[in-house]
Amino acid sequence: MSTPLRPSGQSDGPSVRIGALVPLTRPGWIEAGQHLLAGIELAVRDINDAGGIAGRPLELLVRDTAADPQRAAAAVDELARLGVAALAGEYHSVVARAAAARADALGLPFLCSSAVLDALTDRPTPWVARLAPAQSHGWQIYADFLLGAGHRRIAVAVEPSVYWASGTRILRDHVAPYGGTVIELDARALAPTAVCDELVDHRATALLLLVGHPEPAVPIVQAVRSDQRLTGITLGAPAGQPEFAEWATLLGDDGAGIPFLRYLPERLGPLGARVETALRGQLTEAPSFVAFEGYDTVAVLAEVLRSHGADRTRTAESWAHIAIEGTRGRIRFSRTPGISVWQWAWPPVQVVDRDPAEPRRFRILHSG
Repeated sequence: MSTPLRPSGQSDGPSVRIGALVPLTRPGWIEAGQHLLAGIELAVRDINDAGGIAGRPLELLVRDTAADPQRAAAAVDELARLGVAALAGEYHSVVARAAAARADALGLPFLCSSAVLDALTDRPTPWVARLAPAQSHGWQIYADFLLGAGHRRIAVAVEPSVYWASGTRILRDHVAPYGGTVIELDARALAPTAVCDELVDHRATALLLLVGHPEPAVPIVQAVRSDQRLTGITLGAPAGQPEFAEWATLLGDDGAGIPFLRYLPERLGPLGARVETALRGQLTEAPSFVAFEGYDTVAVLAEVLRSHGADRTRTAESWAHIAIEGTRGRIRFSRTPGISVWQWAWPPVQVVDRDPAEPRRFRILHSG
């Protein structure tokens, strides 16, 4: 899918192409992909309405990754052949990792919007930068929230994945010095009712959903909420499943009061407020933090392209020199210990939930 979005009166010179990787079909998280793409497309329109890249229109080539690492790697190859100046996007960490590895091998700049896995590449690379916070940063803030709420026996319903395994390790390492334990429950082997039995047996005070959405997250929530033995337990979803409207639609009141991570400031500045209004009209619902990540990604790439041209090597050399005002704060990239890519350190991080009294409203419970 190509989106030139050339405004009237702009130069007829060749467009500057960027590729966008987004999950738009199952088993990808479609709603997250739609929000990510909405932010990307809005930024492209804004940039072209302001004159493009030195008078040349910015053209967007969109590829659906469908949460498939091999499909993402093939898309990177295709977009490189089509002459894109850089890549943007991707939501799923394992998919972004495959895309980043291929971009690194090809020497193609990739600004990752939303994936948080610390080890986005196996080796340090000049070609890849990231806007989302590393998983170790955000999930430690989430662990601090749990500890502050008095939780020491924390269960995780987990599915096999590099991402979920990394999250479990981060949580365990962070809570252990405070006398906390993390109890792993295999969400593939246990039916939702069996998960409830395990929670009772282990005397867990919190259950974190490190599983896919809507299956098996929704049935697990429903089982826990209906189990009278577990009325006092805290449900949590650090990966952000409750952020999206589908969660509230499927779960109703059961989906409220489940803390999750999102990457927004307490108050948006003028740019963020304007973008929020535009995204709300485009999506016909409140934009998630993922939509803002998409907008910021293109805003950064446009600044790079204006300042350094469309040469891929010069783009990769420019990460350290970028300093722009994004929708959620000032964006700068640096080399962060333990992170192999150029990293914005850090975007704002919040622990929020849907207010049980009004599930469409979010409450900020903790900030980091």
